[in-house]
Amino acid sequence: MTQSGAQRSARAGLRRTLGVGDAVVIGLGSMVGAGIFAALAPAARAAGSGLLLGLAVAAVVAYCNATSSARLAALYPASGGTYVYGRERLGVFWGYLAGWSFVVGKTASCAAMALTVGAYVWPGQAHVVAVAAVVALTAVNYGGMQKSALLTRVIVAVVLAVLASVVVVCLGSGAADASRLDTGGSGGAGGILQAAGLLFFAFAGYARIATLGEEVRDPERTIPRAIPVALGIALVVYAAVAVAVLSVLGAGGLGRAAAPLADAVRAAGVPGLAPVVRVGAAVAALGSLLALILGVSRTTLAMARDRHLPGALAAVHPRFQVPHRAELAVGVVVAALAATVDVRGAIGFSSFGVLAYYAIANASAWKLSSAPVSRVVPAVGLLGCVTLAFSLPAISVGIGAGVVGLGAVAYGVRRWVAAR
Repeated sequence: MTQSGAQRSARAGLRRTLGVGDAVVIGLGSMVGAGIFAALAPAARAAGSGLLLGLAVAAVVAYCNATSSARLAALYPASGGTYVYGRERLGVFWGYLAGWSFVVGKTASCAAMALTVGAYVWPGQAHVVAVAAVVALTAVNYGGMQKSALLTRVIVAVVLAVLASVVVVCLGSGAADASRLDTGGSGGAGGILQAAGLLFFAFAGYARIATLGEEVRDPERTIPRAIPVALGIALVVYAAVAVAVLSVLGAGGLGRAAAPLADAVRAAGVPGLAPVVRVGAAVAALGSLLALILGVSRTTLAMARDRHLPGALAAVHPRFQVPHRAELAVGVVVAALAATVDVRGAIGFSSFGVLAYYAIANASAWKLSSAPVSRVVPAVGLLGCVTLAFSLPAISVGIGAGVVGLGAVAYGVRRWVAAR
């Protein structure tokens, strides 16, 4: 970390309260969220019978990204994640671009996830429920990281219990057929890569552990241990659910399903479990929203410290030791979006943005060592991120590239104005 960055962190540091278990749970709350209930259907439409291959590709890229993030987080245990890594290893512009991609993309994701909660809980009043969810979770986060971690534990336990029920019911039913797991890849290589890009988005929550680096105890040991454990558990859960649902619905049925897991338990002959799955999806979306707000507020804090965002947002609450102004600002923006706009179908750029974010993380990890062996993982991760980003649907690539480009222009304008 630069001297100025270290001084800033020392002046306004956050309280280190998270151990390995808490960090793993927060990572799981981000990954095993609403994505598992929603990502499988579009991935199956893209890859067909190659869905499991797409999942494997996404897992390899996620592993590389997680390894790079863990190495960097141990070296730079401050709030902000890749914003900090890019700034320190590649230069201010690349750190800024990572932070911009994360904050803009994930703010839209927050609003979308809030509306997903509303759609599950009370479809006729989705916007009202969404705003209420944002207000409630912002209040929890404001009260300190321990309260956020406790709520995340409860959410993760509920979601894992629901997913386990789905797996047991589907694989134990007479409707399960192993021949439906054929991985011939009817969607072709392009479809498999597109499915991997969609599924990767659901894996990306392990970044939350690194983003919260300033609130982790003994970060040099805790973060490198927590990230791979959280990713490994999420991969096992995703693989088990994908196999179970595919064995009952097949790639075609899964691709057509509006609510894949609920449809799967109905096809397995246990329709009474469908409402439970619906509740699980609502709780999972709530967990994802909680983790997203945490991540965006911490990156906002880091960018505010460097005056890329208003400096007032860098304030840390003297009692609760959280970036309370950043959290309130994120909560207000997300609540306003959730109250007025339905962004659930218009955030494809978020997948592009998170892949750009991790590309910068891998490029930063590449700079940690000149040893060829040490550069293999970040090289594979960087190549994987770029490949998956441009394998996404054209509309996602177009909007995502536009948002990233807008951030670069804004940075250039600020530098030009400051130089005059």
